[in-house]
Amino acid sequence: MMKKAVPFFLFVALLSCFAFTTHKFYTAIYQINFVPNKKMVQITTRIFADDLNAALEHKFRKKTSLGTKAETTEDIELLKKYLVEKFTIKIDGKLKTMNFHSKELEDNILICYLSCKDISKITSLEVENTIITEIHGEQQNIIQANFNNKKGSLLLGSEIFKGMLK
Repeated sequence: MMKKAVPFFLFVALLSCFAFTTHKFYTAIYQINFVPNKKMVQITTRIFADDLNAALEHKFRKKTSLGTKAETTEDIELLKKYLVEKFTIKIDGKLKTMNFHSKELEDNILICYLSCKDISKITSLEVENTIITEIHGEQQNIIQANFNNKKGSLLLGSEIFKGMLK
């Protein structure tokens, strides 16, 4: 009887381990606002810091520590480079340069503040976003935009990584 009880107990223990594990979700939010009186687009990103560190390590083959006490100026420079390569904006068909201003940590979410200057009007806004998708195929990048007194949104990921709002 004992020989049958041990495998059954191990099976129940293993099953309960799987039943109580949490499935991590991969989502980031990007808020894009056109501020006509400043002639600029302001961008706020909200990305999980651990996912961002993993993506930077994957891309640059260097461990980073964004959002921790071990964070270095090189980590921030790699972040800037990564954001510029993986997140682009075209306004009226023209690629715009993004300026990185600052970042802050809220729990495990890294909030980055960026802007595009010298924009007097927007007819169309095209966003390409492949942030985190190279390491997590299920990554969803939610884009929320406000311009010309209209609100619009895009859901981008590894398969559909580009969208346009008019």
